Amino acid sequence: MVSEERDGRTWRIGTDAEVAWITNGTSADRTITSAIPPIFEAYATIVLPYRGEGQDVHDRAVLSLLGEHSADQPWWLGYLDTGADDIVFPRAPMVTMYSGWHYVLVDAGPEQAATWRRRDLRSFWKGALPNLMFPADRSWLVSTLCDDDWTCIGGPAPLVGQFLRHPDLQARQVALGQDATPPGHQAF
Repeated sequence: MVSEERDGRTWRIGTDAEVAWITNGTSADRTITSAIPPIFEAYATIVLPYRGEGQDVHDRAVLSLLGEHSADQPWWLGYLDTGADDIVFPRAPMVTMYSGWHYVLVDAGPEQAATWRRRDLRSFWKGALPNLMFPADRSWLVSTLCDDDWTCIGGPAPLVGQFLRHPDLQARQVALGQDATPPGHQAF
């Protein structure tokens, strides 16, 4: 087991085995399955706040909803190595996902998801949250792909419904096979 030290604790670093279910279930296209395997009951996209405006409110809302659906279990947090963003554990081994992108994957939780990225190394418009999050039981998955200004989510219908109704989130339901690009946005 590979681990890293931070905050006076030892954190387990994930391997390709922890994300194989994602890697094997996604495809390179414009549908929700470019980020989320087709194994969930419901899917949505959530537009990210522009240039950090309202980012803290957005991040708190996302973490609160996810926390309600994964009580008392650890989360896997994935930090994409873009060369500019804070990957939290720069010397840790990485997993490869999607179109050959490299992530540091850490077994942690919602508190770390909210606080680990340094403000000066956060993505320009993606905020503090990790690029990838899922609980140990894999009941939901949240993924923000490299060039997208939205986040994709798959999970139980009640969870996705809460995202769709939350007043601080700009979410829309997406069906399998549908272009996941939110209206007015561009996929790269």
